[in-house]
Amino acid sequence: MDYQKVFSDLKVLELSSVLAGPAVGMFFAELGARVTKVENVKTGGDVTRSWKMDGEDADSSYSAYYHSVNWNKDAHLLDLSSEADRKLVHSWVEECDIVIANFKYRSSEKLGMDYSSLKAVNPRLIYGTISAYGKDDPRPGFDVSMQAETGWVYMNGDESGPPTKMPVALVDILAAHQLKEGLLIALMERMKTGAGSEVHVSLFNSSIASLANQASNWLNMGILPERKGSKHPNIAPYGDILRTKDLVDVMLTAGTQKQFEDLCKILGRTDLIADELFKRNADRLKNRELLISQLQEAISKLSFTELEAGSIQPRSVMVPIQNLEQVFQNPYAQKMVLSQSEADGSESLRVATVAFEIES
Repeated sequence: MDYQKVFSDLKVLELSSVLAGPAVGMFFAELGARVTKVENVKTGGDVTRSWKMDGEDADSSYSAYYHSVNWNKDAHLLDLSSEADRKLVHSWVEECDIVIANFKYRSSEKLGMDYSSLKAVNPRLIYGTISAYGKDDPRPGFDVSMQAETGWVYMNGDESGPPTKMPVALVDILAAHQLKEGLLIALMERMKTGAGSEVHVSLFNSSIASLANQASNWLNMGILPERKGSKHPNIAPYGDILRTKDLVDVMLTAGTQKQFEDLCKILGRTDLIADELFKRNADRLKNRELLISQLQEAISKLSFTELEAGSIQPRSVMVPIQNLEQVFQNPYAQKMVLSQSEADGSESLRVATVAFEIES
């Protein structure tokens, strides 16, 4: 199956900016849909066009941030307060399958771009919208505020350091995934009923829904997740960081008893396997600091090359910590890069949002 043509007959209209909504639009574009993007001409287009890092061309119409989620879209800078531009957009709505929107509170109604208005134009329309706290809640919200308000910032960071946000707009990405799933379900339902629908997600709920075991630890045990750096709260040694003789930082991934035993064998410390202090995962969690000091002492005598030369592959229980230059030297990562020629003649790059393959 050529998954890049799955939605070749689908038309998507993107009335969205920044990251979450455009990421959903790019998802459909990668799967073959025709995606038309409308940007506010009065603000110079999607605000991320101006989100440039130091060193980027100040005169360019694009930023690297903008490129990240705007691949293979037909972009138009319009004024939706203009009757002529609204009529143009409505003509596109007549033909499209999905609209993706993230207007400010009540702005969609004022512009005639809300679900009720567009449904009158196209009853089969599926309308996906993103808000901060809920479509009837006027409060604004941003990724960083959501990370702070839903526990991510409090939990993230080193034990002795301050609370820290994730280095990507994690909540925006999580909300985008929620909206993709909702839109796909709505498409399936329309195949049965022929009727359109509205799909709504909020940043807040998307963030809460992704707390996984950290939320469960609190809800079931009353254990408040605290900052542990990268250490896993339920498994040891997992997420702990060691440094080799040649100064390679590695992250431990020994999630099972066998993997812990393999780690001890790789480091020449089989005595730790039978030690009552480290025998079970519960013991290792209780005595984690002592265990890590023992493992660090052992690994500091070995280079990563020496580790890889052993009989057991070290990457089954530890991986080197890499920067993005190193990451994109990996052939697998290189296959995830999408390029595009822009209107100004420049070539832009970004990573794909679609990471699955479908075979029949």
